[in-house]
Amino acid sequence: MKIAVLSRNSNLYSTKRLVEAAEQRGHEAHVIDHLKCNIELDQNGPTLYYNNDYLTGFDAVIPRIGASVTFYGTAVVRQFEMMKVFTVVSSKGLVHSRDKLRCLQVLSREGIRIPKTVFTNYSKHVDHVVKSAGGAPVVLKLLEGTQGLGVVLAENENAAQSVLEAFNGLKARVIVQEFIKEAKGADIRAFVVGGKVVGAMKRQGKDGEFRSNLHRGGSSRIIELTDLEKDVAIKAAATVGLGVAGVDMLQSERGPLVIEVNSSPGLEGIEKTTHFDIAGSIIEYIEANVNKI
Repeated sequence: MKIAVLSRNSNLYSTKRLVEAAEQRGHEAHVIDHLKCNIELDQNGPTLYYNNDYLTGFDAVIPRIGASVTFYGTAVVRQFEMMKVFTVVSSKGLVHSRDKLRCLQVLSREGIRIPKTVFTNYSKHVDHVVKSAGGAPVVLKLLEGTQGLGVVLAENENAAQSVLEAFNGLKARVIVQEFIKEAKGADIRAFVVGGKVVGAMKRQGKDGEFRSNLHRGGSSRIIELTDLEKDVAIKAAATVGLGVAGVDMLQSERGPLVIEVNSSPGLEGIEKTTHFDIAGSIIEYIEANVNKI
């Protein structure tokens, strides 16, 4: 098969592992910078122009779209879909996952467990917003934030109101979520491929840090998920519309709570923690589905 890996940097760990896994299984892998693709449309059908030639003959595409270029990256993925190329991450799923509010709305509609969440259009009644999210302490998250950036823990009501008012003053869109104290600064990343959990790790924030992101200095260890945690992760990925996803959950007293569904989850942390061939699982998912569209 001929597989396109949409990535702006061929030297990234995830990109290199996907190419390696594809070639080990006898496939042809091409790294394509999606920002350098021209989307062309006419009565003859959709095409993509890249590096002085048209992209043809591809069987599958693996999108690795950065958050800052979601709009154009999604358009390129959608163009591949129009060209009848199988994609492990659909354009619709990519859009859903990148809009934190929309993602949580979709999960809530399907009855998937999530922390209490409130979004408001710069409401002056910040006391009610905090109360609706379960009361202080609460977590405030910028809708555009990634890798733990733009996430603030407000430990009391005055702090929560002050931070929310500050964000409102900057016209920044934020959601307010209940703080899950029993999670103790840790979360779970479940890596879902084709409706199966192929690896999971527990990430622990460094001392004094409630964010568990590895990019923020957190640590990780392999974990065996419960059947319920697996079911929640698989359902969350399917609900958002992702064949490949990193589902982040908190372990709470009322069960696993989904806090985010990632459409371009990094492979380095999960592979080095679990020692599983996650990239290989993605290629095997393509092999099983490429002729079904």
